Amino acid sequence: MNTRRNLLLGAGAAALGLLTWRAAPSRSAATATGDGDALLPNTTVLAHDGRAYRFYDDLVRDKVVAINMMYVQCSGVCPAMTANLRRVQQMLGQRLGRDVYMYSITLRPEQDRPQSLAAYAGLYRIEPDSGWLFLTGEPAELLSLRRQIGFFDPDPLVDGDTASHTGAVRIGNDRFRRWTMAPALAEPGQIVATLNHVDDRMQHTAHRAAT
Repeated sequence: MNTRRNLLLGAGAAALGLLTWRAAPSRSAATATGDGDALLPNTTVLAHDGRAYRFYDDLVRDKVVAINMMYVQCSGVCPAMTANLRRVQQMLGQRLGRDVYMYSITLRPEQDRPQSLAAYAGLYRIEPDSGWLFLTGEPAELLSLRRQIGFFDPDPLVDGDTASHTGAVRIGNDRFRRWTMAPALAEPGQIVATLNHVDDRMQHTAHRAAT
């Protein structure tokens, strides 16, 4: 269930936070980060805020994250997806950038450099320090990163179609190795519910409130 087509087939349960995935660390990820517990490579990425980050160490390690794939010139689902995730950002409020982080990774890094991603983010009124970053980098490294995140298809023809990797959000809590997914066009409240499902802080808060 790694392409948009297959992700959407199981999206109903995922959007409600009922489907979780615990992944074992891959050898390539562990080697890239120097950490045997790492799930993702430490690829250097460039953000629309003009800064360079190490993907795992700086952006994912011990965090609750929502990751989607997009590209600036996408005429399909990307505009509606970004607008929908903007509503998720608004619902998260001050939690974004503190408890939850959002990352949109371009599928066309040859075209989408930080300046064009900044312009794209500006169209949706996404501030550089909001906790939501639009990311680019070296094409070969982003290709490997995309596949390790889980946006891939075993059919090379499908995998080579950038549009097949849009429309879904990979949601995870790195600290507890808890990962799930949701359709990017689900109701924003459902996406937030999925984030809450993997966020142990929300669960602990609910437990205390119940007692």
